[in-house]
Amino acid sequence: MLSSKQAGEWLCKLRLPVISHILKAFPSGSKSRVVTQLVQNDRATSRAVSATAPENPVWQLAVLGILTLWLYWPTMTHLVGQWWHDPNFSHGFFVPLFSIFVLWQQRNELARIPFRPSWIGLGIIAVAICTLMVGQMGAELFLSRFSFVLILAGLVVLFLGWAMFRATIFPWAFLILMIPIPAIVFNQITFPLQLLASQVAATVLPLFGVPILREGNVINLPAMPLEVAEACSGIRSLMSLLTLAIIYGYLMEKRNWVRCLLAIAAVPIAVVANSVRIIGTGLLVQYWDPDKAEGYFHASWGWIIFVISLVLLYLLHAAINLVWPERGAES
Repeated sequence: MLSSKQAGEWLCKLRLPVISHILKAFPSGSKSRVVTQLVQNDRATSRAVSATAPENPVWQLAVLGILTLWLYWPTMTHLVGQWWHDPNFSHGFFVPLFSIFVLWQQRNELARIPFRPSWIGLGIIAVAICTLMVGQMGAELFLSRFSFVLILAGLVVLFLGWAMFRATIFPWAFLILMIPIPAIVFNQITFPLQLLASQVAATVLPLFGVPILREGNVINLPAMPLEVAEACSGIRSLMSLLTLAIIYGYLMEKRNWVRCLLAIAAVPIAVVANSVRIIGTGLLVQYWDPDKAEGYFHASWGWIIFVISLVLLYLLHAAINLVWPERGAES
């Protein structure tokens, strides 16, 4: 059977030859009035057809939303638990909140985008489900969690179209930062950061009169050895600072190239700030009390490093605005 929209379109096509035949029977002076009346009737019919045709497949979207929530409930609850218990990824709480905030800010622009559903979205959903299955069978948490972000893209393309997905690609891609990186990648990043931080500290501490002997990631001081462990490698501040740099760039800057530069600068800023932490700990051990390298003072360095990172990020942005002032045009 034909839907109401298809029936209306078929009637409009059928009416064209009939209208031409009717106009031949009228005098030339009255043809304009007949045409005007027919056009008005045609517009009324089109409005009626549009009113009866559903614009948004609400119930289909609701059913798929419930199924998606049921399918990913164990994965997402485990992810939230890791945010809560692992300080390295506690920034994950802010990632979805910021994505929702961006969508809310763009709500007027998004409302003007016409819906153009695409069946390609169904293929993206299939790929996401396959990724979830591979992650579950291989006990790979990253794949299982990434499949959730992928299935969101498939739902947007399937129901709203590619234009809507392109308009929301930034808040969608930002969601990837809420997923902890795989353990194998984490280890590959952590150890080089440990070595780099220890090298910087071994170079700077002698300038303050502290004799040292570095062996890998261990800095031997006269009072005690300092080991640059995983927690002191800077990976925690790197992930948090990268997330913060993207948020800061979006809120405080309109030029896209500056936003990208601030995000990239999160890596050297995290390294510098963490090196300050190790250098400060070495100075405390040498000139105050070796016990100060542990306990409260050691734990408080995390907040100090975070503040230093924020200051460096702000100073970098100020320097960019000083050298290349914004002229009101978005690049």
